[in-house]
Amino acid sequence: MLYRLLADLVVVAHLVFIVYALFGGLLGLWRKWSLWVHLPTAAWIAVIEFQGWICPLTPLENMLRSAGGASAYEAGFVEHYLIPVLYPPGLTRTMQVMLGGVAIAVNVAVYLFVLHRWKRRGASDARADDPRS
Repeated sequence: MLYRLLADLVVVAHLVFIVYALFGGLLGLWRKWSLWVHLPTAAWIAVIEFQGWICPLTPLENMLRSAGGASAYEAGFVEHYLIPVLYPPGLTRTMQVMLGGVAIAVNVAVYLFVLHRWKRRGASDARADDPRS
């Protein structure tokens, strides 16, 4: 029971990591320093996909499931809804490269949006400081 719970927590952490790696750049709108944490995360998921590596969380989850006596996923919420998102059936090398490209494209779009907002904010701050206004 404990190992299954830990394995489920690893799956949830895996999903949170992926969502953060894709969209965490938006936190730069709130705190610019957060981008220094996000950039390596975004690079990591792209490298994992382009190189065809396996994320270290995957073997950890499998080890915990095995230690809990599970040989196959059971029909719980985590397994039914989250596992297919993290481990799509029939994942091929081509699909991994495409996922890496999607990760980069999403992050480029997020960072362009953040930069645009920074520029708009900077321009409005400059107008507010202008004594002629």
